[in-house]
Amino acid sequence: MMAASWSFSGITAVAACAAMAVLYVAILYSPTLLLRLPPPTSIESFMLRRFACAVVSSLISLVFSSFLLGVGDFKELPVILNVYGIRSDHAWQAVAFPLLLTGLLYTGSFVSRVLLFIHAWKGSRDGLSFGACLCGIVERCIHGARSSASDVLNWRNYVVAPITEELVFRACMIPLLLCGGLTAYSITFFSPIFFSLAHLNHFLELYYQQRYNFWKAFLIVGNQLGYTIIFGWYASFLFIRTGNVVAPIVAHIFCNMMGLPVFSSARGKGIVAFSFAVGVVGFFKLLFPATRPDLFNDKTDDCSCWHGYCNW
Repeated sequence: MMAASWSFSGITAVAACAAMAVLYVAILYSPTLLLRLPPPTSIESFMLRRFACAVVSSLISLVFSSFLLGVGDFKELPVILNVYGIRSDHAWQAVAFPLLLTGLLYTGSFVSRVLLFIHAWKGSRDGLSFGACLCGIVERCIHGARSSASDVLNWRNYVVAPITEELVFRACMIPLLLCGGLTAYSITFFSPIFFSLAHLNHFLELYYQQRYNFWKAFLIVGNQLGYTIIFGWYASFLFIRTGNVVAPIVAHIFCNMMGLPVFSSARGKGIVAFSFAVGVVGFFKLLFPATRPDLFNDKTDDCSCWHGYCNW
């Protein structure tokens, strides 16, 4: 990491982050409203347009924030990439530790699926052996994975959205807020507001386009905003602690794949609830040890990096 040699006010940083959040949402509607392109004829063409818009928005945010941070000389590309946490070093740590840590929150979900498998095996009417039943599940998983690869919505949920959102709302915004004078702790809890507000367009889509009644749309989006704030806290924490944008991207993809954690199950008779509780306790016990800056960086003593991870 490089030492910070630039300075601007916290108000400037907040305003820049708000502008990037608005851009990320507004540009999604530009093909129809600004470019006057005809409406897409299929969900695939609609999503491909949005993919292109999200990529363009991310690139604009990266360029904009780099100039504001004072690293606009693109001859120093490695320096710029480091500021955004786009690094090749410590790659396996940036994948493995956040993945294992996030997985603890889904202990109840994993146990619930194991119990479901056991129930299906015991209830098999054609006398399948355990191995045959397991092979059948594996085959169905492989078939499902192949089908998912051709589903444009899966590409949105598991590739485009996690990468572009983490680049904009973590990699671009957090350096600005830190250099604007905000503390790492305040940014962890403050910056997800931008992330949540960027999802308010879902309310307009539900209310005006899909004709949901006001309160139903409000409850759906309100629940989503609450979840995005909580995840935003975690993703911001990962980025600041590790200095690597891969960490929140991996967690984002994993959470999108798993959905909400399973808290309990009628079939589990308390086992699932107990497993979930154990996983949550393990998550908070390992939250700081598994994200120790020295696990993800070669040097953390006498730190002069822009995000000050050694001060945690």
